[in-house]
Amino acid sequence: MLELCDIELGFSAVPLFSGLNLTIAPGEISLLTAPSGAGKSSLLRWMAGLQTPGLHASGQVRLGGRIVSDLPAERRQLGLLFQTPLLFPHLTVADNLGFGLVANVTGTARTNAIKAALDKAGLAGMGLRDPQTLSGGQQARLALLRTLLAQPRALLLDEPFSSLDGGRREEMVKLVREEAVKRKLPVLLVSHDPRDEALPDKPPYRLGA
Repeated sequence: MLELCDIELGFSAVPLFSGLNLTIAPGEISLLTAPSGAGKSSLLRWMAGLQTPGLHASGQVRLGGRIVSDLPAERRQLGLLFQTPLLFPHLTVADNLGFGLVANVTGTARTNAIKAALDKAGLAGMGLRDPQTLSGGQQARLALLRTLLAQPRALLLDEPFSSLDGGRREEMVKLVREEAVKRKLPVLLVSHDPRDEALPDKPPYRLGA
């Protein structure tokens, strides 16, 4: 279970929001919606332990009942997926996936994990390709599977569907749903896209409402 407890966020003397409380069960998708500039992306970055210059935050993030917001980023076990895939252009598709694997997965286990991820992403046989030659939908799925290979215990999604349309968007949404249920991952999706309001398992939380 992922819990946000009395979160307050702001920049210097400019508060963005306060009193944010959310509970997300394993396998559940929860949507946090707000206009652009309301602090959605800053919230996810802070939750994941990434630095944002000038940001002031308070409150607790709990994962499985344990406070993780005071841990280093690498120990929080929160997978963060951005709006853009942020793939490494100097690495192949397979090596991009391998970057997400924990260090103790080596040898045959590493090869098999990458192959399984390529299959799941619909990229079988494309492991040696330059990621920049992939379509937008393929890049999005690659970024998601790379994040999942790090074995997070919860998933944070920063508008990952916004640049996709039609079938590519539907494929990505389906993949997120399947993996959330299969891995029992609480999923927090932030967005200001009205199309995303049909995705969560309960009514969206409207930031600032």
